Amino acid sequence: MTATQPVGTPIPADVPQPAPGATPPRTPLIARAAAELVGTAALVAVVVGSGIQAAKLTQDVALQLLANSTATVFGLGVLIALLGPVSGAHFNPAVTLAEWWTSRRGGSGVTARELAVYVPSQVAGAIAGAILADAMFGEPLVKWSTHDRSAGHLLLGEVVATAGLVLLIFGLARTDRLRFAPVAVASYIGAAYWFTSSTSFANPAVTVGRAFTDTFAGIAPASVPGFIGMQVIGAVVGLALVAVIFMRGRTDNGTPAA
Repeated sequence: MTATQPVGTPIPADVPQPAPGATPPRTPLIARAAAELVGTAALVAVVVGSGIQAAKLTQDVALQLLANSTATVFGLGVLIALLGPVSGAHFNPAVTLAEWWTSRRGGSGVTARELAVYVPSQVAGAIAGAILADAMFGEPLVKWSTHDRSAGHLLLGEVVATAGLVLLIFGLARTDRLRFAPVAVASYIGAAYWFTSSTSFANPAVTVGRAFTDTFAGIAPASVPGFIGMQVIGAVVGLALVAVIFMRGRTDNGTPAA
C-alpha cells in the first residue's frame, strides 16, 4: 500500500498512485501532517458549510441532505486526488488506525510515530474546518451542537458506514486499484449519506469537528463518544472483511502468493 518509486523518478500513468491507505514514505512527515490537517479541515468545511447553505435555501430536509451529500462527494473526491500523493489522504483516524494495524501485521502502512502525528492533525483540522464554515456563514464560531444522535439505530448505521469504508479502501489496496480511490471513496460516502441511518459520519475526527457547530451537520457532544466507539468497531469489522474477502492465495510450497 506504500509507494516505493525512487525520488525524482517519473511514475508511469498506469501505475497506481498513493491514495487513502497508502502513505508515500519519502514525503517529509511535516508535509504529510499539514496535508492531513488541511484536507480534514477542508472536508469538514465542505460538510458543515454546505449544510448551512442548504438550510438557508430550503426547508425541505430531503433537499438539504441532497445538497449536503452532493457537495461532500465532489469536495472529498477533489481532496483525495489533490492530497493523496502527499499523505495518502486519510483525513480519518479510523483509516489511519486500520493502516497502522495492517502494518503491525506485516503489511505496509503508517508507523506508530506517523500515527501519533496524523491523528492529532486530523482532529485539529476537523475542528478548524467547522469553525471556518461557521465564520463564512456568520454563525457563532463555536456553539456546541444540540443535534442528538444517540439512538441505537444511528449507532448501528455508523458501524455499517465505517466497515464499508474500510472494506472499500483496503480492498482497493489489496487489488492494486487505489488509483480509483478519489471516485470510489467519494461515491461510497455519497451513497452512505442515504443508505445509512446516521448519514455516514464514518470518521472520528469529523465527528469531533461537527460537535463544534450547532447547524444542520452538527452532532451533540454527548453523542460523540458513542459514534466514535461504533466507528472503531466498524473499522475492525471492515478489516476482518478485507482479510476474508481478499484472502491471499498460496503457492504450491505453502508460501503466500504475491
